[in-house]
Amino acid sequence: MQKLDLRLIRMICYSKGQFISVTVVVAVALSIYILLNVTGVNLRNAINYYYEITKFNDIYVQLVKLPQGALEEVRTLPGIKEVQGRISVDVPLEVEDEDERVTIRLISLPEEEKINILYPIEGNAGNLGTDNVLLLEQFAEARNIQVGDMIYPMINGREYPLTVSGIVASGEFVYLMEDEQSILPAPEQFGVAYVNEEFARSVTGYRDSFNELLVLLQDQDQIDDQVDRLEEELDSYGVKRIIKREDQLSHSVLMQEVDGLEKMAQSIPLLFLVVAALIIFIMLSRIVQNDRMAIGILKALGYGNLSVLAHYTKYALLISLLGSLIGIGSGLLLTDPLSQVYAFYFNLPLIRNQIQYSYILNAFLLTAVFCVTAGFLGARPVLKILPADSLRPETPKSGKHILLEKIPFIWNKLSFSWKMVIRNIVRTKKRFAFLMLGLALSYAINTVPMYLAQIMPEIFHLQYQVFQKMDYAVEFTHPLHHRAVRELDQLIQADAIEGKLEYPFELTNGWLKETVTIIGIPGDSQVYHFFDQNQQPLILPDQGIVLTETLAQKLQVQVGDEITVKNFVPGRDDVNLEVGGIIRQYLGTNAYMELDYMGETLLDQNMITGVNILSSHDPKEKLKDVKNIAAVSSVADMKNLFLEYLDTMNLATYLYLLFGGILGFAVIYNGTTISIAERSKEFASLRVMGFDKKDIFKLLSMENLLMSVLAILLGIPLGIGMIQGVVHSFSSDMVTLPLILTPRIFIETIFATVVFVIIAQLAARNKIYRLDFIDALKSRIS
Repeated sequence: MQKLDLRLIRMICYSKGQFISVTVVVAVALSIYILLNVTGVNLRNAINYYYEITKFNDIYVQLVKLPQGALEEVRTLPGIKEVQGRISVDVPLEVEDEDERVTIRLISLPEEEKINILYPIEGNAGNLGTDNVLLLEQFAEARNIQVGDMIYPMINGREYPLTVSGIVASGEFVYLMEDEQSILPAPEQFGVAYVNEEFARSVTGYRDSFNELLVLLQDQDQIDDQVDRLEEELDSYGVKRIIKREDQLSHSVLMQEVDGLEKMAQSIPLLFLVVAALIIFIMLSRIVQNDRMAIGILKALGYGNLSVLAHYTKYALLISLLGSLIGIGSGLLLTDPLSQVYAFYFNLPLIRNQIQYSYILNAFLLTAVFCVTAGFLGARPVLKILPADSLRPETPKSGKHILLEKIPFIWNKLSFSWKMVIRNIVRTKKRFAFLMLGLALSYAINTVPMYLAQIMPEIFHLQYQVFQKMDYAVEFTHPLHHRAVRELDQLIQADAIEGKLEYPFELTNGWLKETVTIIGIPGDSQVYHFFDQNQQPLILPDQGIVLTETLAQKLQVQVGDEITVKNFVPGRDDVNLEVGGIIRQYLGTNAYMELDYMGETLLDQNMITGVNILSSHDPKEKLKDVKNIAAVSSVADMKNLFLEYLDTMNLATYLYLLFGGILGFAVIYNGTTISIAERSKEFASLRVMGFDKKDIFKLLSMENLLMSVLAILLGIPLGIGMIQGVVHSFSSDMVTLPLILTPRIFIETIFATVVFVIIAQLAARNKIYRLDFIDALKSRIS
């Protein structure tokens, strides 16, 4: 081993606390980088492979009625690889708890599955007869239904006992959601059962026809042209909506999750590496300054500038290598468990953990660039040290009054300790600024989980206690006459019952188009309360259409503009409507119209598809046997489901706080340690003057306190910027994250940051108490 390398090891041992803390920051950065990137790739590969073997549809079409003959015509269209018709209806399911309302979607299966082939999990997935069903895995697990058990769907008021002959998974329901209006999956309340086509025809009335069409394309790049062609070809069959794979509910949620992992993998490690680079630069600058005499001796012994420069740069290189090995190793070890967690959460039956060597190489290169560059810049002053000059003590910097001293009104009121602290900060202002920036980044990172932890309950509160105040929502199996409201009012005890009309339409503005559900409600609705973009109450206009803010942005329209509602209902033409208002809504993306005007303009007058109920009495039992009711959902059930989701989210919040805390700890610990090493003579002199160890520790604490206050002030705008980035990146059609910044977010973040600062301060305290002040007065080499 060369002498310089031996000295390097001694140098690391001497500063092992600092070396380890920076290495941990680098390791955490790379662990996150590898973990999120590889998990994202595993998830994406598993989804694609699952879609491939199950032949997941490219296009889904919902229609009023598609005859069997028309299906064959679609099959012959150019560019179409395969088509498959099916019958799909949502019906109530009889369960033991009479107060519980469960909906099950019955989907017919042809004799030979060609699209959306089911993936068998348990039991016999073949030989589907008229008395058995295949049950979706998530629903079976949530309700503890086994192969051989019976289920009892109520179809058109009649109970049909069916035997569960198999448990299956489907690429279409990887993320099981009833519809776009659902905020979270509720597998114990909504499930899917696959039935024989003959059985479906006999109980639903679709004799020789279907109400859904699945399409596989020969070339997915031509999907937009094929959608336009299908719209034209199927217009006469009452197309309700056409959904491309990218807009399919389950697929959209999955891709948002994968995209979110990739975005975090690109941003969080960079912040960690920036802070690590700042600390390495400061550490090596201090080490080189303290080793001035030793560097002069090395040069006098014949070591060249490059050899000495490389000797100190190796310190940063070793941090890079050790941090990379630990970070990459821990990241790889965690990818399999995290991939399995995602596979379990999303019910992906096929997922493999594959080592992505390109990310490992990128991790090494990325770390080397940050650490070695910072080390080189920090060690560069060795080039200016001459052997002869280094044997003399370094000329002290010329002292002068700082700006604050010229303001006697303030300066004279400061204690002696504060004057020492401020003078030291001004003397090392560049280092102080770097450390403050690192702590500010730590604070900013912590604001994001605090924001998410507070905004999710706020979104639920705004959606279901401010914007929508219904207690129960009832969905009909098919559109009914408006008189159903009066009939239900006589059946249940309610403060108010309002009919509603929900129907999917395609809204277009020039080449921009979005397929959303238009909801028709009474103009004097007691359930819905709209607020415009300025938070002012908005009354639903008698004519025109009201859009949510997200939808208006996608269509690039303002109040007063006209949009086209493409109407697929047979006998109805497309309609141009004026945008009568733009409202705030954070869950779901919809448009709203006055109920009678919507029926008159787009559908049939006096038609409703469900009701909203304001009632303190649970109507489920009384509606249990009522014909034509598909589902009854309560806001209380959704709230309980949402609280369970928040419990899971809190774990992620604590993990993010830990990441930010590690950064804060590393910054304060290294800053304090460097200050102790650099000012050991000064502290020894203070001891001679009568200061005890507690007084010296108090001086450093005051300096860190001032740094923390300034870092928090700088971290607040940085945190706001990060929150804005999260709002922009993670908002989707299902959830729009509002930019609501409350003082509580920043106060709780201050508390979390201060906790980690105190921990780092206490960790560095032992260095003060172990400092040999007599030796410090004699020593000139670190």
